[in-house]
Amino acid sequence: MMRRYNRLLVAFYVITDALLAMAALLLAYWLRFHSGLIAVTKGYPQFEQYLQMLPFIGLLVPVAFHVQGLYRLRRGRSRVDDFFAVFVGSVLACILGLVGLLYYQAYYVPDEALRSGAWQEASRILLVLFLAVNILLTYLSREVVRELLERRWKAGIGLKRVLIAGSGDLGRMVADKLLQHRELGFQVVGFVDDRAGGDHIGYRGLPVLGTLPDAHEIIRREKIDHVYVALPLEEHVKMLAIVEATNREGVDVHVVPDLLQFIALRARLENLDGVPIISLNDVPLRGFNSVLKRLIDIAISGTALLGLALPFLVIAFLIRRGSPGPVFYTQERMGLDGKAFHVFKFRSMYSGAEDDTGPVWARDDDPRCTPVGKWLRKLDLDELPQLWNVLCGHMSVVGPRPERPEFVGSLKEEVPFYGQRHVVRPGLTGWAQVRYTYAASVEDTMEKLQYDLFYIKHMSVSLDLFIMAKTVKTVLTARGAH
Repeated sequence: MMRRYNRLLVAFYVITDALLAMAALLLAYWLRFHSGLIAVTKGYPQFEQYLQMLPFIGLLVPVAFHVQGLYRLRRGRSRVDDFFAVFVGSVLACILGLVGLLYYQAYYVPDEALRSGAWQEASRILLVLFLAVNILLTYLSREVVRELLERRWKAGIGLKRVLIAGSGDLGRMVADKLLQHRELGFQVVGFVDDRAGGDHIGYRGLPVLGTLPDAHEIIRREKIDHVYVALPLEEHVKMLAIVEATNREGVDVHVVPDLLQFIALRARLENLDGVPIISLNDVPLRGFNSVLKRLIDIAISGTALLGLALPFLVIAFLIRRGSPGPVFYTQERMGLDGKAFHVFKFRSMYSGAEDDTGPVWARDDDPRCTPVGKWLRKLDLDELPQLWNVLCGHMSVVGPRPERPEFVGSLKEEVPFYGQRHVVRPGLTGWAQVRYTYAASVEDTMEKLQYDLFYIKHMSVSLDLFIMAKTVKTVLTARGAH
């Protein structure tokens, strides 16, 4: 019943997206040529020309959205993910549509029609308007559906039944999250756990329904839709029995990693002459997304360096007036693949501040800072010269902050999996910087490492844009972190 419901919802999305795409084209045509908001200088094209494009647009947009994965239903998908999926899908549809129009015009439109003006080239302004209107209409339609579904789920209608394998700390954490977010539409039925023994009390009113070997019978009896495997690391071998039971009953299984979350990151399945191999230290971002991230880095760093030229001169003047010494301060840091490079910073400390002490942790009330330096650090302005490092490719706009080699050597010994931070380029800002404060001790570093590993595991262009927006807010409220 649930799978049939999902198919109907996908069909609804496909039909709605097609209709909204055609409506967006018509509305874009009206805004461009008849609203009076934009001057028309090259004449009015025939409305029939765009009317003929409607079926093509109605087919093309759902295809682009399918390529982008918008029809793979997943409860818990964030609004940010939805927006950027719609955005990228709409851009892809526009690119494919433009290519299709050029092909049609080159091979099927007579030269007489082009010379007489009976057929005009597609308006670039109209395409931009179509892109904006389609993104707006599609995203709003999904927000309406999301709101209606969440209301139904909160009322207890259409819930997916969940069984958690493992009633320990990890299983209880999963139960807490699912109970806290009832808008996701999940109903936790209970636990299965070999260690339950005769105790069937469970947790937060959720019973322990039996042991792991009973999972097959429990899944069938309780009509389970999803199984979350939340077993301790030493019991993951039992996961195979759970997977087999779920396969027989056709339910979805999700594995909640314990310690493996720190080393698996984004594991990639490889093939060694028919033998499946899991690559644990794989590069998280590949192909087009990797190129897109680098292009964004170049665009942002290049534009920012040009736009901030005058403020840089003002900051340089204040630094030189505030204390003797150079304007810039270079420092060796560890980057991608553990290779060292030099970062550029505005000097915020007195010259020779570390001559006697050597490298030490920075902190909010650092006595080595000059009066101007304290102000620069508070607003994170001392980090801005690292835009040059981003432009040169040593760093990215978003990523784990680079650490000094003197600290990296000891941190690798004291903090498990610390070296995983070096599988990506370090960043000017990062998930840890907008979620945590200064790392003034090994304990703080371990806490920040969890945020860095979360970013590496989930890194994407949309997450980068979200972190950039959070960084701007953090800087404006003077809550920056290094």
